[in-house]
Formats: sequence, structure tokens, C-alpha cells
Amino acid sequence: MYIPSYVDAYQTGRLSNSVKKSYEILQNCRLCPRNCEVNRLKGEKGICRTGSSAMVSSFSPHFGEEDPLVGAHGSGTVFMTNCNLLCVFCQNWEISHLGEGSEVDSRTLAVMMLHLQRMGCHNINFVSPTHVVPQILDALAYAIEDGLRVPLVYNTGGYDSVETLNLLDGIFDIYMPDFKFWDPEMAGKYLKAPDYPERARDAIREMHRQVGDLIMDENGIALKGVLLRHLVMPGGVAGTREIMRFIAREISSETYVNIMDQYRPCGNARKYPPLDRCIKPDEFDDALRAAGEEGIARFDRRQRKYMMRRAW
Repeated sequence: MYIPSYVDAYQTGRLSNSVKKSYEILQNCRLCPRNCEVNRLKGEKGICRTGSSAMVSSFSPHFGEEDPLVGAHGSGTVFMTNCNLLCVFCQNWEISHLGEGSEVDSRTLAVMMLHLQRMGCHNINFVSPTHVVPQILDALAYAIEDGLRVPLVYNTGGYDSVETLNLLDGIFDIYMPDFKFWDPEMAGKYLKAPDYPERARDAIREMHRQVGDLIMDENGIALKGVLLRHLVMPGGVAGTREIMRFIAREISSETYVNIMDQYRPCGNARKYPPLDRCIKPDEFDDALRAAGEEGIARFDRRQRKYMMRRAW
């Protein structure tokens, strides 16, 4: 019988310790690599524009995620409002940049998790959790007490602090980071974070250290491990080949990878050529080919089907 790791963390007091330490960080906020050093417990706000309370835009079963998360009943997504990244092309612009959502306390967030579990969702999938780790951990304690028993997914843009990730060790079973850009110049231009590539590499190393390659049950549902996302960008500006080489050689060639083809100009992207257009079919072909050539062995089912069609 599957028991998520956070149950043991709750019973042994590790979860309580992580809650305490994470809230201490909020007093001089260094939750993420931005290191804004504002006192969020007193309502001060940094780049993520979030104070002491988490905000939620929406929560519901989601059927557009990767196959190991969706299954028959969906992934229980909780879209956290705001973000520590400033992607000029964000496809959730209203949530991440405009702050669409409402403040919630820990008990309310716990009720959301339990509601999604009762609906049959296979996991609780926190979208953009980096800037609200303390609030999520605090809510988790209430949810565990009332019977939460499905895996937690840390669905992040990849701009995470290793110090904060250490507080999640033995609590989150599934990490789903993006790796957006390899080149610091591109990251500075499009994310306003030139250190993003280095921070993402460090974060993914730590995530894999904690949970390893993706493990699924007999029905193909994810239980534990890293699931990596990479969005193919126009003009090859993301550095797909370099990212895949890093993953295959320095993380694991068995990393479960979803190479995504759904880029479209959103937010302020039209002001930043070549991001002012969708990707071309041959750009996606090139990205998949590069991943395979660099040694990636596990692709999401959508890529596998696409590759088979192209082979014919």
C-alpha cells in the first residue's frame, strides 16, 4: 500500500521543523534565488508580490498534464497566485503577473487539497509553489490530520533555492521542474534572471538527489521522482540540446522528460522577437532529435507517439 513520505515526516516532527524554519526565512525572505530580504511576515513584498499569506487563483482536476500525473481522474492542480520568475511570455499572465486570485489561510488550503483527493485526483499538484513553501507546508499538516494520502507535486519554473528545497526533503515525492533557458543572456532577457541556468541546474540536482528517477505504479501513475519539462522556444533560444545533454549526463538518462510544443506568444512576448511567433514544426523536430542524440531515454507519451509518426 502506497504511503506518501510526508506522513512519516508529520509523525516524526520533520514537517513541523520544516514549517518553523521556512517561516523564519520569511522574516528576511530568501526563499528563492531572488533573495529580496524583505520581512514578509510584516506584509513587506518583494518580486513575488506576496506577503505572509498565500494566494490561490484556482484549484481543480486537470487533464492536460503529463500522463503519469493525469491517469483516469486528473491531477489535482492548485494554481498559486504570483511567481518568483518574470517570464515575458508567461501563458498564465493574469495569475503570475497580474495577481489574479484570493488570499487563503492554511486551513482553507488544506480543505482544497482534501477536496481534490475526494474527487479522485491522483495527486495534489502545486503550480508555482516556490514563493509560498511555508504556507503550503503549514497547510499540509492540517490536511494530513484529516486524511490526505496522495502524492504532492512541486510544479516549479525551476528558479529554486537549494536551501528551501532541503526543507522539502522527505515531504514532496514528485518534483516537476521546468528547465527554460541554458544561456544566462537569454534568461536575463526573457526571465529577468540571468542566474537562472545555474540555479536551475543546482535545483534539479537536489531534487533528483531527494527522489531519483520517476517511479510509477502498475497503472502508470506517478508515485515518486523527477519529471522534467522543457518548452521549445522559437529560434532555438532555449538551448534545448545543452539542457538535454546536462540532464542525460549529470542527472540521469532515465529522467522522464516532457518536451513541450505549445509555445505561443503571450504576455509581453510580442515585444521580444523571435518570441513573437509560435514555433515551427521543424523546430520541434530538432528539439526531439537533440534530446535523443544527447541520451534522453524516457519521453512523455505524446512525444513518443509524435516520434513514431515522424519515423513513418
